[in-house]
Amino acid sequence: MMSPAWRRASLAVHVATSVGWLGAAAAYLALNVPALASDDETTVRAAYLMMEPVAYYAVTPLAVLSLVTGVLQALGTPWGLLRHYWVVISLLITAFANLVLLLHLPAVAGVGHAAREPATDVFRLGGDVFHAAAGLALLLVPLVLNIYKPRGLTRRGWRAQQRHGETTSPAAAAQAPTNP
Repeated sequence: MMSPAWRRASLAVHVATSVGWLGAAAAYLALNVPALASDDETTVRAAYLMMEPVAYYAVTPLAVLSLVTGVLQALGTPWGLLRHYWVVISLLITAFANLVLLLHLPAVAGVGHAAREPATDVFRLGGDVFHAAAGLALLLVPLVLNIYKPRGLTRRGWRAQQRHGETTSPAAAAQAPTNP
């Protein structure tokens, strides 16, 4: 278990990267608006050209950091990684979203490379609204789960609780003062 100071620091980093991921995904989605709605070729081309660096240098690092810090947060706190359904579901969704993102990056790069070519008709590139909107919607599920923390132990969590005779919730244990 982490000390209270480390727990708060790791939680701050996890929240910052997770919220940052949401913001970067929203920025990527916002770039689709001029790409699909503008009549100005320069604006459309610029929107497509910006999607690649936003995906590679904002969305992806924040997504990976969110996954890593979430796992560290779960392992270092009384919630545990596999004890509660809401943690397991959050982990699975975050891992799935990271996988889809990493697999989709070559397509994003391909559109960026196509938009660099002056001969490319950028009005035919089609945008990337589906991935951006679906990813953003998917990320809201762990957000809600991590705020509300619905009850429900996994079988592993239930067995651990019975084995250790725990009667307090992880929330109460996390807030309990500890001696350094």
